Amino acid sequence: MRFRCTHATEHDVSWKLFALLVQSCGLTIAISAVSIVFGLLIGVLVSGAMLSRNALVSWCGRTFVSFFRGSPLLVQLLLIYNLLPVLGLNVPSLVAAIVGLSLCDAAYQAENMRGGLTSIPKGLLEAADMLGLSPRQQFWRIKVPIALRLTLPALTSEAIMIVKASSLVSVVGVVELTRMAQDLAASTFKPLEMFAVAGLLYFVTNWVLSQLGRRFERSFSWGIR
Repeated sequence: MRFRCTHATEHDVSWKLFALLVQSCGLTIAISAVSIVFGLLIGVLVSGAMLSRNALVSWCGRTFVSFFRGSPLLVQLLLIYNLLPVLGLNVPSLVAAIVGLSLCDAAYQAENMRGGLTSIPKGLLEAADMLGLSPRQQFWRIKVPIALRLTLPALTSEAIMIVKASSLVSVVGVVELTRMAQDLAASTFKPLEMFAVAGLLYFVTNWVLSQLGRRFERSFSWGIR
């Protein structure tokens, strides 16, 4: 990827470079958003498994969390990227990256949700029993919504971490923001400018995400006693 200024002003080239970084930032946001959604859904299920009375189910949930929290995300991405074809799943590198990020996020979200589920007042659960709700109905209608509200700050922090961690998906061939900055730095010989803009885009993205998290936190800040 080479940029020459023979037929364009340096100002025009700078805007083209900035546009490429913004475009790759959009891909970073998309990858992170999908991974956060799937990670939260899987995390809720894993947290329920961890608290299951079935010893085997509980062991599986805890093993999942231990593995994905105890190994580097970089290794997980490479493992999943090379494992999927062995299983007969020839998916694009983008899909492999999302799977890796989602599973890693799920492990941390599961631990957050587990803390939220165990913090629910027993009085609410006793009331649910009196209403005749089944364990499954209690889990999805009462426990999960309350746990989400209790753990919202932690969930927001984890979402921000996933945005930053998405910079690692370039190892499986995804050209996201960090990889684009690396390519442009190599072709323009301006690493300082490229990485400075990339850092600014990451900062703006995470700042917006943190503000959204605080807004949701204020909206759902009703007390649970």
